[in-house]
Amino acid sequence: MKKVNEELNKLSFDSAKDALRSEYIKSLKDDNFKELVTKLSLTEDKLMKYTSKLQECSVEHGHCKTCKSLAECKNSVVGFVITPYATNNRLTFSYDICRYNQKLREKNKYQENAFYFDIPKEIREAKMSEIYRVDKKRAEIIAWLDNFIENYKKTKQGKGLYLYGNFGSGKTYLLAALFNELAKNGEKVAIIYWPEFLRKLKASFDTDFDKKFEYIKKTPLLLIDDIGAENLTAWARDEILGPILQYRMQEKLSTFFTSNLNKEELETHFSITTNRVEKVKAKRIMERINELCTEMSLISKNNRK
Repeated sequence: MKKVNEELNKLSFDSAKDALRSEYIKSLKDDNFKELVTKLSLTEDKLMKYTSKLQECSVEHGHCKTCKSLAECKNSVVGFVITPYATNNRLTFSYDICRYNQKLREKNKYQENAFYFDIPKEIREAKMSEIYRVDKKRAEIIAWLDNFIENYKKTKQGKGLYLYGNFGSGKTYLLAALFNELAKNGEKVAIIYWPEFLRKLKASFDTDFDKKFEYIKKTPLLLIDDIGAENLTAWARDEILGPILQYRMQEKLSTFFTSNLNKEELETHFSITTNRVEKVKAKRIMERINELCTEMSLISKNNRK
């Protein structure tokens, strides 16, 4: 009886092996599959055990051959392709980055030098080369930006810019393009949307408050976006903004601002908290901003409509 069982088991094993071999040989008729396994230099007995997985690899590599962009990717993980490797006479599989994803990563590598807080994708990818330069209202600002980039690359310092103007005029895009250009040069930069940064900072008192605060205070290049749009409190003005500006002024760290308010309007904003008018404290903040920045305006059509 034992011998009969052994024979049946052997027949079952041989049958399964024959089925695997048959499926493997059938798969070899596909050019992509054949090309893939030929490069592995493993025996048929080893390869046929992984026929199903190799078929999956073959399909994905076939997708890559006809793919024209990352947006067209048909693979299971967008931007990657499952690839087989022969390692120590064993078959292993890895998700390899595709050429389009690799190109995108290299293109956006500068973002490793940048800290963005609540900043949209369009601004994170702003480029000096794509700035609209025909508008005469922008010409002086763009010339200033070009000059700053050239000087900062040499000296690693420079007075920042307070850029104000109407909603949707492109203020943030212009300064973000400057920051991204410098990030490509290896400079550490930070762009923060001020109203939301304050809100999140206040909510993080018991977690990473000090880490966030110190990073923003000490980053070599800082853009505070939309200052004056926050709900002003004495805490935000005196305990957060004041110390940041004081430190950056003392250390001569380049600091930039965008706002819908000119400096006079911003001073009025800083003087009025919930229960009182505090002109002296507002003036102290403005003195620091004046020390850190040159003021320019951008009054233009609303490009966000």
